[in-house]
Amino acid sequence: MRGVYLVTDRRYVTHRSIEAVVDEAARAGLACVQLREKDLSTRDFIEMARRLKALLLPLGVPLVINDRIDVAMAVGADGVHIGQSDMPYALARKLLGPRAIIGLSVETWQDVEEAEALDVDYLGISPVHATPTKTDTKGPWGLAGVAAIRAYSRHTLVAIGGINADNAAAVVQAGAHCLAVVSAICGAADPFQATAALNRTLLQETATLKGTVQATAALNPSGSGALKTGKL
Repeated sequence: MRGVYLVTDRRYVTHRSIEAVVDEAARAGLACVQLREKDLSTRDFIEMARRLKALLLPLGVPLVINDRIDVAMAVGADGVHIGQSDMPYALARKLLGPRAIIGLSVETWQDVEEAEALDVDYLGISPVHATPTKTDTKGPWGLAGVAAIRAYSRHTLVAIGGINADNAAAVVQAGAHCLAVVSAICGAADPFQATAALNRTLLQETATLKGTVQATAALNPSGSGALKTGKL
């Protein structure tokens, strides 16, 4: 998974529907949409998930459900995102099958170490920066934390928490493969342009990092790991 990852939050959507925001952002290019609506009833959650699934399917954008595996199964979502206090990964995988996208939040270094033994599709580094959209987590990882996880982990890294157009480049430089945002898109006056700007930043910084690694590898042919292979 590479790109911009939208996490929904109706609190930031004031002048349009959440479906309209998701549609505009998806047309600008999204790697994934996570439906995260903790205050909806199960029935309303399912209905919203169905609407988003129908909207995203023609655009080829996967829909994952936050926490609620029952909702994901009910609507045929592409996967789920689970936290450390949610259903264990092994059971979620058993219920959803081998093709489902399953992401896992990591809030401590122990979480990162234990995740190495799991075949999750990505790790959610949560949060990178302090943010009002994620108040039930441990302290922020910061950019140094993102870099440390990138150096250690074999998994794709999705960074979330306080990410916006002003700091997105630094988060990619630190090692994130994917930028997960909430208010930066849900609260934007123009979700299409906000998403497009984040995509440009991610692509530019990824290309710069790849060029740097390849150049370093050429100068150090006996190096190891990413420097040896030029792999990002």
